[in-house]
Amino acid sequence: MTISTNGKRLFIARHGETVYNLAGRMQGMNAHTPLTWQGCEQAAKMGEALRSHIADPDQLQLISSPSGRTLQTLALVAAGIHADWHSHSIDPRLREIDVGEWEGHYYADLFPDISELIDMEHKLFKQVAPGGEDYPAVEARLRDWISDQSFRQDMLIISHGMTARVLRALLLGLPILTGFGAPIARSLSQGTMVMICDGREEIVISGDGSGEKA
Repeated sequence: MTISTNGKRLFIARHGETVYNLAGRMQGMNAHTPLTWQGCEQAAKMGEALRSHIADPDQLQLISSPSGRTLQTLALVAAGIHADWHSHSIDPRLREIDVGEWEGHYYADLFPDISELIDMEHKLFKQVAPGGEDYPAVEARLRDWISDQSFRQDMLIISHGMTARVLRALLLGLPILTGFGAPIARSLSQGTMVMICDGREEIVISGDGSGEKA
């Protein structure tokens, strides 16, 4: 069942590439890793693409995960549409999936054969990190976030790869993905922004990232 947004548009973006993404390290929800130059360019392009959709940036609600990489992305997107970054709010329920004890480690050190960790068809974790979250846990906090929204104005939401996929799936009313215990939308590369309104999704701009990394 899709979720009504009362005709309001939700612009949902995955943050730009970070130094951890480039190096192949796990970020999870606590690491505050800065954007690379490419990540900054991705964020700037999202701002440029969003500009044609926004008549009055003061009427756009700015929301972000508390992570440094999402806040940096938000700053660049906000600059592109001439919105006031200082008016944004943060919500920890939009943070990335918790990778527990894996955070900060190189993927290659933990799993020399990446297929042991990642379901390559769906680009999702096959294992739950020690001390980390599974997909149903991510779904639960995002359902809680959605239930708190009044959807009285358009929203710009800067989040993460895994989290944005679950959020989009909930808004679109997608079924539980077999084997993962939660609804999960298709993967979007870094620097991608979509618009969701009353259960319909459109691409605002496609990024040129190289895949799904937490």
